Amino acid sequence: MKVGIIGAGMVGSAAGFALTLCGGADEIVLVDHDPARALAEAEDISHAIPFGRPVTVRAGDAADLAGAGVVILAAGVGQKPGETRLELLARNAEVFRSIIGTVTRVAPDAILLVATNPVDVMTHVATRLSGLPPARVIGSGTLLDTARFRSLLGRHLGTAPQSVHAYVLGEHGDSEVLAWSAARAGSVSIAAFAAQVGAPVTEAVRAEIDQGVRRAAYRIIAGKGATWHGIGAGLARIVRAISADEGAVLSVSTRTTDIGGVPAVTLSLPRVIGRKGITAELRPELDAPEARALAASARLLAATEAKLGL
Repeated sequence: MKVGIIGAGMVGSAAGFALTLCGGADEIVLVDHDPARALAEAEDISHAIPFGRPVTVRAGDAADLAGAGVVILAAGVGQKPGETRLELLARNAEVFRSIIGTVTRVAPDAILLVATNPVDVMTHVATRLSGLPPARVIGSGTLLDTARFRSLLGRHLGTAPQSVHAYVLGEHGDSEVLAWSAARAGSVSIAAFAAQVGAPVTEAVRAEIDQGVRRAAYRIIAGKGATWHGIGAGLARIVRAISADEGAVLSVSTRTTDIGGVPAVTLSLPRVIGRKGITAELRPELDAPEARALAASARLLAATEAKLGL
């Protein structure tokens, strides 16, 4: 499958690198407003091909996206000093306005995979501007938060994070909800697993893991300025699910109806992903505090969408 990546910065290039090592694409085309950056990243990534999977990696322009099965949207602008979050959103919406029409014209059958932050609202923007069905406009959402949750739980329990089935729901941001009550390790609840392996999940452990998930990006940004490896791998994972028509369950963001009393909003839930995009939506059984927190997250995102005025 051909994959286009618009935005050859750290996130876009990390996604291209992850796809090269792990598979999911036959051809990767990097497009950027700075053609020299796209060319340099494509050449650098191509040098990893002997260590990864057979794939063609090249730079191009919008016309080279023709025939793409997935186009990753990793383009955006940084926040200016004194600029509000809503002003930044408005400017990034204009960036999307300038590229999405071209993408849908050149690659009308492509699934749009949104990585630009704030990803939930930008996924809403991409859905509105493209006119595509929500199933074909997917935001990376809480996929990375979910990976962090599973990693920290696995570390505490002494088991592989791949054996932990736990999800982060709602906003990719401060209002996200760690769905503890629905979490499982193997075939049993986290509490039962923890008791059997002698690693109880106390309130202190829960608080530590909660903060570890919520504050991860802040810690990384403080240390190196931005995050890119984790999200790059996450984007590649979504692409592989689409390319192989896996029917994989991943926590991603898309337009969601009737959630927490909000008629429609773009946020993350576990969703089944295959060749046609999102084919099913799952709603974990939550306890009352988690359900209230998810409703609050939905209201916050809906209010931001409304202020954007698309």
